[in-house]
Amino acid sequence: MACASFETTLELWAASLREAKARMRPLFAQERMARAAGLFLDGLLGPERRKTGWMRAEAAGDPGPWRQQAVLGRGRWEADALRDVVRDCALGTLADPDAVLVVDETGFLKQGKSSCGVARQYTGSAGKITNCQIGVFLAYVSRHGHALIDRALYLPKAWAADLARRAATHVPAEVGFATKPRLALAMIERAIAAGVPFAWVAADTVYGVGEIEMALRRAGKGYVLGVTGGPTSSAPGACCRSSPARPKGLRGSCPPPPGAGSRRARARRDRACTTGPTSNSPTLGRTGTSRASRASGRAGC
Repeated sequence: MACASFETTLELWAASLREAKARMRPLFAQERMARAAGLFLDGLLGPERRKTGWMRAEAAGDPGPWRQQAVLGRGRWEADALRDVVRDCALGTLADPDAVLVVDETGFLKQGKSSCGVARQYTGSAGKITNCQIGVFLAYVSRHGHALIDRALYLPKAWAADLARRAATHVPAEVGFATKPRLALAMIERAIAAGVPFAWVAADTVYGVGEIEMALRRAGKGYVLGVTGGPTSSAPGACCRSSPARPKGLRGSCPPPPGAGSRRARARRDRACTTGPTSNSPTLGRTGTSRASRASGRAGC
């Protein structure tokens, strides 16, 4: 396969960036705000290791950070509309009927107390309880690549009930407390409503709850969801939509066919297997059993 020259590759990147800015342009009523948003995007893609306001402004040739700060604070534009633009742009390249939606959260470490949603809470970014914000994200993964297509800020209960802090950070009145699984479910439902092509949803134990499972079963989508005792899985369309209730003891699968009782021993041995994409969710092992040994035991599933 012939490789493109550096100049050709650079021009392709530049053309893609110009196209992305053109898609964003209708979101801004004023040309100067659209230009500031474009420079903000250039700054995020720049080589600076730290993306502070002053560093982005210097890269953009501005005398100070206030123009780009206006994009985030004083400018009037719809963030959810930009989310839809990003999603449609990603699907233009990555769309595939066998794609997977991956749900996960990450933390943004903070020192102060004023940022919206900041609190002492657990984040995998630090591996401990610390002062941070938590964002829940939805990624689209296909054989063509992957991209984030949705996001939601987790608002702790203390924040949701604090009118003064809500007003100071401009939290919309309709936004209340929602658990991380509830935020994830809303993003999955938005993807389905927008006609995003996918076959599976994958998530860790935070999202292995019945509400998400039942919604995916009703939509005829497959899933691999982590639960305390191991991954919950189901193939797309495997269960009858007319009977969404989960049979007792059969997380993520349909009622067993006649004669399945003779396979109980084998099912017990294979209980950590998944149907479809491999799950990296942790499974509950015997005391003293390492994760590596459990992973090697699943290698042949």
